Amino acid sequence: MILPRYRIDASTIPGAGKGLFLEEAVRRGRIVVAPDAIDRTYAFDEITARPELAALLHTSVRWFEDRYTLSPDWPDECYVNHSFTPTALWHLGFIFAADDLPAGTEITVDYRHLLAPGQEEDFRDAASGQPIVGFGWDESLRRTTAQLLALLG
Repeated sequence: MILPRYRIDASTIPGAGKGLFLEEAVRRGRIVVAPDAIDRTYAFDEITARPELAALLHTSVRWFEDRYTLSPDWPDECYVNHSFTPTALWHLGFIFAADDLPAGTEITVDYRHLLAPGQEEDFRDAASGQPIVGFGWDESLRRTTAQLLALLG
């Protein structure tokens, strides 16, 4: 669920399509998106081993350890785009404002935290041209925990 008022509009990121933009200011460290309606998670190996689930791999998001959801219905949260210099922090399914964000800010996160370890997106980071490859769980948790602690002071 997206907590502040927002709109979906053309992304400022080349090639990204649409993006999610704040309609109100959000303070640093505040939650922008909270998880909801997570009724089923899958192990990554289970997704790749079952053809009907593998066909939905592009809709997968890692929530914790080796547990992923599949969201083929694409709620508005799917318009949060990738950036290596994101405006928000993904941590255990929550998205926190990485700084004081004024209205009009496009919400971005680092997709490396959402992907399976070593999984590579089929597109590259728009700003750097670098591949987007999923972190291992321990690395992702260490990074996002440290970043969240820094945000909260």
